[in-house]
Amino acid sequence: GSLERRRCLYLHRGRAWCQMVEVLLAALILVCSSVSCGSAGGYTGLPALGGIYYYQYGGAYSGFSGADGERAQQLDQRFYLLKLPIARAAMAVGGCLLVFPCVLILVGVLRVPWHFPAWLLIECTLYTVIAVGTVPALYYFLHSLLSVYNSSVCKEREQLYQSKGYQGFWCSLHGAEIAAGLLGCMAAMAYLISAGLAVRDYRTLHEQKQKPLQL
Repeated sequence: GSLERRRCLYLHRGRAWCQMVEVLLAALILVCSSVSCGSAGGYTGLPALGGIYYYQYGGAYSGFSGADGERAQQLDQRFYLLKLPIARAAMAVGGCLLVFPCVLILVGVLRVPWHFPAWLLIECTLYTVIAVGTVPALYYFLHSLLSVYNSSVCKEREQLYQSKGYQGFWCSLHGAEIAAGLLGCMAAMAYLISAGLAVRDYRTLHEQKQKPLQL
């Protein structure tokens, strides 16, 4: 009926569109963070894995043997453990940022702001706090990753792989981590826009409440 149509109309509002963009950005941050974490990796003896593995990965790690193989495995595991807390923290933040706009979309569809206009001011405050908090969170994320890449473990790992002719093990930020940082900046901008839209909608709703006969 008319109530369902009013609820669906919220999804056509600017605030709802901005919230859906926030959902998309949070999902991408979550994916990039999981890619940053990656797998435990490590050198594994190819004879134990069989010919299919060797064919699929093009003879990966075939240049390692004996002590070098064991050292590569140790360095991979230590490097993975160094990055794991950072990646988990980023994934946790991405998950929270994914849930938050979903909840606000549900609140808007249920027309809570219409019955309780002060909610829009609360929403504005939450968005502002999250947008401001995103800045130190991004700094911590990138600074922690750079600390890992500047560690002796990463440097030794890089040199060991380069000595065997392998590329792609450089001690620098890779694409997924840079993308996570850029997506975080975009998310912070979207939160500020949503905060402004919440204030605008509050003023509009307040004016409508003051003129009930015109509705």
